[in-house]
Amino acid sequence: MSFTFDLKEHAEQVEEFREFVRSKKDIKGPLMPVLQHAQDEFGYLPKEIITTISKILDIPLSEIYGVITFYAQFSLIPKGKYDIQVCEGTACYVKGAQRVSEKLQEILKIPAGSTTEDQKFSITPCRCVGLCALAPVIVINGDVYGKVAVNELESIVSKYN
Repeated sequence: MSFTFDLKEHAEQVEEFREFVRSKKDIKGPLMPVLQHAQDEFGYLPKEIITTISKILDIPLSEIYGVITFYAQFSLIPKGKYDIQVCEGTACYVKGAQRVSEKLQEILKIPAGSTTEDQKFSITPCRCVGLCALAPVIVINGDVYGKVAVNELESIVSKYN
């Protein structure tokens, strides 16, 4: 699935972002704060924004993509209105996180790490959320569901429809 970022629709926001990037050009190590700002500003890192960063900071695209793909905080696709984080920490994994993830993928008809075409839901695998006693855990926009059973998932997801 491909998501398109409309530069014309976001023209003012993009110009403000360009000014931000220009203001960071001469500081040491500008890439991380610029990427974090872009992620916060746009909700993900559209290729048009990554190209803008590359040109202004004079950093090769390959280096930027290396940083983006290394850090889990960055996303190359927009998140859905409801981001379903599936904890894949050790306790959750042992207690069935893989089955939970597979069932969510079946319900939403998308692979993990993707967003539905209507941009309503995302499935985001994540590291430990620190609620090991409640394993397996999913978090939907801050709502925590612990000791999740596969047969409960359709009911949980339907709350957000």
